[in-house]
Amino acid sequence: MSGEALPKLLVVEDDPGLARQLRWAYDGYEVVIAADRAAAIDALRAEEPAVVTLDLGLPPDPDGTSEGFATLAEMLAIKPDAKIIVASGHEARESAREAIARGAWDFYAKPVDIDTLGLIVARAFHVHALERENARLAALAGDTVLGTIVTAAPEMLKVARTVERVAQTDVSLLVLGASGTGKELVARGLHAASRRAKGPFVAINCAAIPETLLEAELFGHEKGAFTGAIRTVEGKIEQASGGTLFLDEIGDVPLSLQVKLLRFLQERVIERVGGRKAIPVDVRIVCATHRDLEAMVASGGFREDLWYRLAEMVVRLPSLAERAGDAVLLARHFLRRHAPAINPQLKGLSPDAADAIASWGWPGNVRELENRVKRAAIMAEGKLVTAADLDLPACPGEEPLPINLRAVREAADRRAIVEALARTDGNISATARLLGISRPTLYDLLKAYDLQS
Repeated sequence: MSGEALPKLLVVEDDPGLARQLRWAYDGYEVVIAADRAAAIDALRAEEPAVVTLDLGLPPDPDGTSEGFATLAEMLAIKPDAKIIVASGHEARESAREAIARGAWDFYAKPVDIDTLGLIVARAFHVHALERENARLAALAGDTVLGTIVTAAPEMLKVARTVERVAQTDVSLLVLGASGTGKELVARGLHAASRRAKGPFVAINCAAIPETLLEAELFGHEKGAFTGAIRTVEGKIEQASGGTLFLDEIGDVPLSLQVKLLRFLQERVIERVGGRKAIPVDVRIVCATHRDLEAMVASGGFREDLWYRLAEMVVRLPSLAERAGDAVLLARHFLRRHAPAINPQLKGLSPDAADAIASWGWPGNVRELENRVKRAAIMAEGKLVTAADLDLPACPGEEPLPINLRAVREAADRRAIVEALARTDGNISATARLLGISRPTLYDLLKAYDLQS
């Protein structure tokens, strides 16, 4: 095999003679033998085999199947992607049906025919390899939610779950967050997950259009409505009919236009500039802003009635600094996206680059991170991007910790695990080594902190 590691096959069999026979038969695999449930679970955790052959008649119930089925259930809970081939001589047909129903990949009745079982094992390894490759290719785009948002942070996953639930309704959504946090990506994700997904998604940045032109841009205008209006033009609201209208930086809409926007939201009809005809429009509204709209309402800079119309549902996006582990995860994602066109020799991030990325405060959020990664791809001379290529300082400041000791420990554990998973691209063994713990301990922590996915 030219020095390559052999695929690992776990054989759970209490008959020593048959176990030896299977070990000799499978010289193309690294065979691990276990004679009971405890040994099988230990081997599964330690060796992480792709394929398992499991005899249902294990002690202390060698003449039955209860211990075998209990072992099957525990194995699938620990490693659900393992291909478990169950073998039994006890009422083979009934056992086969029950084993498949409980999650076994295949079944073989005893007495064992080595050649036939060998074909089943080989096919299981082949299918497992295909699944791993599919997962690897999917991972090239990063861990995504709402279609395009790359994240593994619990804070963003909570936002994604909320948006996915809201998407099934037609309520208006207000997305709050600093510049560069991905507010438009959230809006697009909501649209894609909604019943309006086949309709248009129309976005307009209210802060980028002069006040004198914003009304015509939103509501359209009739021919001759003003100097230069040589034809009738539909506005963004009409263009979005049947779909979703995304109003970015809604906090920059002038008070004079807020009145007309409120009327549209109440009546779902518009009038073009210079027109007199009421035009009904069926559109969902999603708004976003980096401003504090509640403070603007209190100061008179934003209409209170419009605020309540827009804020039927509100989500607040955390800054990148608040998204544990996401900075490194996103940096890898952007490097994979931009490096092939800019600097094809780049293979990833150096350890000092990952440290610098994890420690930086990212005042410009995801937009700043992408720009720095693109700059680093241009500047890098080796195969790995360094902290110097990113133009990031080496000595970060420390974040204040909560006072409660349990909260301190849990926050530190969660952040360290997510950060380590991001740095190792989700490799469990490498993550455990990086954290200085065993794989079983890591599995327990993943379960305790609901990070198993």
